[in-house]
Amino acid sequence: MAAWDLSVTVEDLGPDTPPVTLSVTSDLHVGGVILKLVEKTQIKRDWSDHALWWEQKQRWLLRTAWTLEKYGIHADARLVFMPQHKPLKLGLPNGITLRLRACFSNPVFQTVIGICRMLNIRHPEELSLLRPLEEKKKKKDKDSTVEIYDLTEVPLSSVSRPCLYNGMPAHFADSPQMEAIYKMLSVTQPPPAPEVIAKQYRPASVVDKAHINGRWLDSSRCLMQQGIQENDKLWLRFKYFAFYDIEPKYDVVRLTQLYEQARWAILLEDIDCTEEEMMLFGALQYHISKVSQSEPQLLSSSAAMDDLESALQSLEVKMEGESSSASEMLRCHISVLNVALIFILHTGCEVAPDVNMAAQKFLIRLLIPAPEGMNEVYLRCENEQQYAQWMAACRLASKGKSLADSSYQSEIQSIHSFLAMQKTNSGSHGNAAASDESINTHSLVSPRYHKKYKAKQLTPRILDAYQNVAQFSLTEAVMRFLQIWQALPDFGLSYVVVRFKGSRKDEVLGIAPNRLIRIDLGVGDVVKTWRYNNMKQWNVNWDIKQMAIEFEGNVNIAFSCVTADCKIVHEFIGGYIFMSTRSREKSDTLNEELFHKLTGGHEAL
Repeated sequence: MAAWDLSVTVEDLGPDTPPVTLSVTSDLHVGGVILKLVEKTQIKRDWSDHALWWEQKQRWLLRTAWTLEKYGIHADARLVFMPQHKPLKLGLPNGITLRLRACFSNPVFQTVIGICRMLNIRHPEELSLLRPLEEKKKKKDKDSTVEIYDLTEVPLSSVSRPCLYNGMPAHFADSPQMEAIYKMLSVTQPPPAPEVIAKQYRPASVVDKAHINGRWLDSSRCLMQQGIQENDKLWLRFKYFAFYDIEPKYDVVRLTQLYEQARWAILLEDIDCTEEEMMLFGALQYHISKVSQSEPQLLSSSAAMDDLESALQSLEVKMEGESSSASEMLRCHISVLNVALIFILHTGCEVAPDVNMAAQKFLIRLLIPAPEGMNEVYLRCENEQQYAQWMAACRLASKGKSLADSSYQSEIQSIHSFLAMQKTNSGSHGNAAASDESINTHSLVSPRYHKKYKAKQLTPRILDAYQNVAQFSLTEAVMRFLQIWQALPDFGLSYVVVRFKGSRKDEVLGIAPNRLIRIDLGVGDVVKTWRYNNMKQWNVNWDIKQMAIEFEGNVNIAFSCVTADCKIVHEFIGGYIFMSTRSREKSDTLNEELFHKLTGGHEAL
């Protein structure tokens, strides 16, 4: 074969150094090109992390046994020889920014796995990377620089095979500085100053929330292919709200970051809650902040717990009343309840609480799909006991489970303990608590309450709620905060603005862990719900960027995406279906191939 010249830029030689010219033949494999290149540079160093990047085609040449001919590389190819792992600035849910070496050549899904291994976060499939929101800098803020904590010296070998030392990865035990960084990852941050909360971006509408979801990176493609450069900043966030196998004993960083993401979602009104719930969230934050000063880390005193359900069950407050009387009360109303459960199971209706403890109002709101939209039905419960049983039954039915399910009793207890925390203790807080000057209540609630109430007006209400949580350990308080967050009606909804086929107006698609929701943009009402377990198939017409989904009963929907790429929606749906396939038997092995098959579309690996 005839020899020809191939030019390769070697990144390590600096930007002003001309490319290295190699004499090659088309049957030379990529590994041979790299060997020739290394010999010609005459630099003695470890080149094992380096690879060739093809600029025009935006792809890495990672198959070193492939020939130049097989890749289709000719003399006009612009190749760059550079490290696959490069420094990246990473913003965490708790507001800390790290600088670490991330993989720029693997699909983002694998890059996130590597980052989570380094930070000791289990179940990395629940997280992903997204482009940060642009921060509007004021003139007076120009000197304020964000402190960045450096992890670029962590050896890549220790990330691929991490071993724990005193409960943390060994690379964090190397120095006091590294240990301090790990502490920042695993200890909850103190409540932010009210002015810090007020300065943050707050979505004013569901459309604002939808725009944020257009920023997720594509899990099937690498960072380089998505225009991410060395030292760029990305956010690491929980993307899929299906948290599996949470064990406080092993999930210190995971739980802390999840709490911080939930806390900021509440403070920035990313998720709606009632005023009563906001006071309870405020009390829990106050308690968590107080306790974390005496308990340095989230530690579980009990044995490792099996999953979130059993973890929460072990924390439940024992309520008064015998189970026999509970079952009698349930039997009295079983016919009404049965009708409701049948509706929930077979029509995919939405279940939401409508409770006011002070007024002793216990309602369950059902939104039942109908051809002309959603019908609203209220179930009125006589008392707290009946409400807890009915609500537990409705929640199970919404997950496709029956009353025979083993989690029914723990669901009842969970609702009881949540209601108990909302009960007011007027006059019960002692002088010590009432005169606590360290509590800045505007740090514990969202800005709408800064405008509505003065800090001193909020103090007795938050201290009132605090009486019901003051006995919790740090782990219990964090788990309780997450439990109440997950019980909010809008929990786990990721929004995208779409245009349904045949419609002339934009609407919002809510993507939840178990269903899709169609929302009318004009009034914000739920128009229709479709469950994943009724889904037969879904696909994307990549040419016209339209998504089509077929459900059982010959129900077909199609829509184009307005605020996000179709790939993001495709990945959300496939990702949630992937999350539902996880089981305890294989919880240690992550089926990456299945994830890419469900989420990758035409780019599936």
